[in-house]
Amino acid sequence: MSAYAHQMEREFSAQSLSSRGNSEVGSQYIVETGFYMTSFAGTIFIAALVTIGVLLITLLIALSVMLQSCQSRNSGLVEIPKSSDDHSYCKIFAQHAELNNLEVGEFPSVCRDFGIEYIREGQYWRDLNFTMWMIESYFSSLTPLDDGLDVVLMDVDEISASDLHPSILKYRFDVWHCGYTDCIEDARNQKHMLILKLYLKLRSKGWLLIFISRKHENERNSTLKHLISVGYTGWSSLIMRLDEEMQMNTHEYFSKRRTAMQEEDFRIAGVISSRMDALTGPYLGKRIFKLPNLSFYNLEGYTETRKISL
Repeated sequence: MSAYAHQMEREFSAQSLSSRGNSEVGSQYIVETGFYMTSFAGTIFIAALVTIGVLLITLLIALSVMLQSCQSRNSGLVEIPKSSDDHSYCKIFAQHAELNNLEVGEFPSVCRDFGIEYIREGQYWRDLNFTMWMIESYFSSLTPLDDGLDVVLMDVDEISASDLHPSILKYRFDVWHCGYTDCIEDARNQKHMLILKLYLKLRSKGWLLIFISRKHENERNSTLKHLISVGYTGWSSLIMRLDEEMQMNTHEYFSKRRTAMQEEDFRIAGVISSRMDALTGPYLGKRIFKLPNLSFYNLEGYTETRKISL
């Protein structure tokens, strides 16, 4: 019995070990975790990683280029072209020349080229058209009263230039290919044709139109004849300077005449001119409209043949 008992004990021990071993193996198989990925999902995952990598590389390159650009600017490697300097210089000078009513001869000769470019590139035409549109839009919403005291004051010197002749009042605007002389003539044509068109519209709506000039009274007859010849008829009054007013500066002269109109109960609805002396001072009325001005570019007699790149 003793031998048999020992044999049974050994068999039982072997079975116990075998049972625990199988249990441990089963337990390990159950505890292990993971995920299953199809080939399609794997392809998408890899493509996403590649895309992110490309984007990061692109971002690094862009940052590098921007950094180099900033360093170049700070080191003075990027220079502003001289033509750009002249453009800014002439534009600012023109503004101050108008504000201070400087003589044409005081304007730098270097700005003649800028004045021609202003015409040839079509900017003068666009500025003029936009200004005329603003004026017409403003007056289209207004109606003068029947008492005849609502006035539009117009600078007659805009349309009584000595070189203006009826034969040139025609549309021939090819400013992008014009020569220097033709550019100036076409610019004048543009201005005078649009002013005449505006004048006729205002007159048809019943506005009292008063012309005012910087010229002396003794030029009245020639001025009247000239205005009629180029299509201006039916204005209400033409104001010209008297002897004692010739000693005044033009700012003071215009202010004095507007004050007199105010005292006579006229209502100034608007003042139209290209020069600042007519658009500053008291009693300017409800609106002032400034036309683009070419006179300060000193283009008179400009015959230089150097070509301007467009």
